[in-house]
Amino acid sequence: MSLQQWANNGWLKAHQTSPKEIQDLLKIVERDLADAVVGDLSADWRFGIAYNAALKLCTILIYVSGYRPEKSLQHYRTLQALPLILGSNRRADADYLDVCRIKRNTVEYDYAGGATKKDADELIEFTRELRTDVRAWLQENHIELLLPDDQK
Repeated sequence: MSLQQWANNGWLKAHQTSPKEIQDLLKIVERDLADAVVGDLSADWRFGIAYNAALKLCTILIYVSGYRPEKSLQHYRTLQALPLILGSNRRADADYLDVCRIKRNTVEYDYAGGATKKDADELIEFTRELRTDVRAWLQENHIELLLPDDQK
């Protein structure tokens, strides 16, 4: 499927982004990655913060592609768009992030202690790598959405 097919199904709607919106989302990513490594937070919170940073990176991709997910299954669709935008070689990354989405929901709404230090550390490292890839993709495909400081 393509993003256009998703839109035809009513799963996405058209969205026009701006450099400011993208910069605001990138600032959230930077804040969350910094906060996720604070030593005295629980693994659950570190995991949730890292998940939010990864979600924002996927949000950037979908917004830049001209869409915004509908409210129903918003996080799921945002994460599943990753291979549609960056390539089918990112399917395993979308699957990993979906597992993280489910775990994050569990530790946020159901019970404490569902994420381990290893889970949090792994997601933080994954998100750092995804950040590098998303920034490179923006640089290569949508430099007009980056502020001059990011156009390096």
